[in-house]
Amino acid sequence: MTDHRQCTVVRTGHYEGVQGGVFGAGVSAQSTGAERLCLHQLVMPAGTRGRPHLHEGHESAIFIQSGQVEVWHGPDLTEHVALRAGDYVHIPADTPHLPVNNGAQDMVCLVARTDPNEQEGVRLLDLPTWLEQRIGTLPVGAG
Repeated sequence: MTDHRQCTVVRTGHYEGVQGGVFGAGVSAQSTGAERLCLHQLVMPAGTRGRPHLHEGHESAIFIQSGQVEVWHGPDLTEHVALRAGDYVHIPADTPHLPVNNGAQDMVCLVARTDPNEQEGVRLLDLPTWLEQRIGTLPVGAG
C-alpha cells in the first residue's frame, strides 16, 4: 500500500497567542495536519512581556533569532535566564514561565513544541506579586 501523504507549505499568516506575542502561522495541526509537533516564529515587541503560563504535558525548544529576552521560570517564577540572539532554551513540560523583553528591539525567535494544537495546552497562571512589582508595568506584547 502506498502512503499518499504530501508536504505542506505555510507561507503567511499570524495570530496573537493567549500568552502574549505575535506568532507566525507556522506548522501545527491546524495549518498542516501535524500530529506531534508545532513550529512557529514568535515576535515579542520591545518593552513588552508575555503572560505567565505553562504548556500542559508538552515541552518547548526555542531559538532566539534576534533581540533579547529574559525568561522567568520555575515554581513562583523565581528562576531567571537572559537570552540573546543565537541562544537556545529548552522548557520542560508543565514548567511555568514568563518571557520579558526589556530591550530596545523586538525579539524574534523560533518556537518548537510537542503540542500540535499549540494554543490548546496553554494554561495561563497568575503573575506573582513580587514579580508584578518588578515588571508589572510592562504591557503584554501583541501585534
